[in-house]
Amino acid sequence: MAPRKPRVQDSVELDRVEGAPHPRETQRLIGQNAALEIVSRALRGRRPPQAWLMCGPPGVGKATMAYRIARYLLAYGATDRGPEDLSVAANDPVSVQVTAGSHPGLLVLKRGVNPDTGKLMTVLGVDEMSRLNSFFGMTAGAGGWRVVVIDTADDMNDNAANALLKLLEEPPARAMLLLLTNTPGRLLPTIRSRCQRLTLKPLNDTEMESELAQLLPDMDTGERTSLAQLSGGSLGAALRLAQGKGVALAQDAAKLIENAAHPDVIQLISLSDKLARITDGLDMLGDFLAQTLTDRIRARAMAGQSDLAALNKWVDALERLRRSFARSDALHLEPRQTLLSTARDLSATVRRAGRM
Repeated sequence: MAPRKPRVQDSVELDRVEGAPHPRETQRLIGQNAALEIVSRALRGRRPPQAWLMCGPPGVGKATMAYRIARYLLAYGATDRGPEDLSVAANDPVSVQVTAGSHPGLLVLKRGVNPDTGKLMTVLGVDEMSRLNSFFGMTAGAGGWRVVVIDTADDMNDNAANALLKLLEEPPARAMLLLLTNTPGRLLPTIRSRCQRLTLKPLNDTEMESELAQLLPDMDTGERTSLAQLSGGSLGAALRLAQGKGVALAQDAAKLIENAAHPDVIQLISLSDKLARITDGLDMLGDFLAQTLTDRIRARAMAGQSDLAALNKWVDALERLRRSFARSDALHLEPRQTLLSTARDLSATVRRAGRM
């Protein structure tokens, strides 16, 4: 039989950071012992939920945790035969297959590339979700378990979300769904209610600096400290910042949010020209803007410094920002219009809801 022709989507790795191993290749899980203990008790206690909703900011280890859970289930099932930290040796056949992306018991669903246009899709659609039917229609592997990772559930459109909901309402036996989400509030309440929530926290400064010292040994200590502070406890964000103009773009994002009330059009045009010269510059800036705004909204909410109506207006602005940058990235639009429209929207939100 001729080898399977790779799907276009198979080559798309949105969660790979240059210079760092992909989450499916990563054996170490940093700073998430509390979450890991919760999962370990459920799996080794033979009482796992049908689905985990894995919440947390981008880059804190949600995908790494998901692949760790997948390896354990595929190697040991929901039993206590494996170690408490859910580790599976790198040379174990299960780990080898998961690393290669070839384990028949693991399905990863994420935004792919449109085969007609060659461009990244803006959403995770129902066509991709339809792979679930054939996946669960196959005979289970030797361990009897099948695992699905949805990375991220935030990317699902309405049809895809409804398809997932139907599966959650009638889950297959010996199946585990791992839904990764940066913003769980965007998901249908009926999906959230059928999953067990697992929150992954940002790494603390000590954990960040220790990991960056290993991953970026040639970088000056002071620069690594700055990366740790700018990244908000996200190792993935720190590694992206370390690439090229990352630190400068993070600072530009912070300034744009800080000066939202009175945007400087000339500076925005200059920034858009700079973005046009940086590979993935607009995409990176969008991520930094979203993370900066998310952190400020969360800080305000926890401090009780803003009324709920005002916070909701900023949450809506955050959602519009995400959609705008996702669309611009997918359609390869010029940065200038995206920046100007984003600045106008942020300015209008300041007038309606106050400064963030």
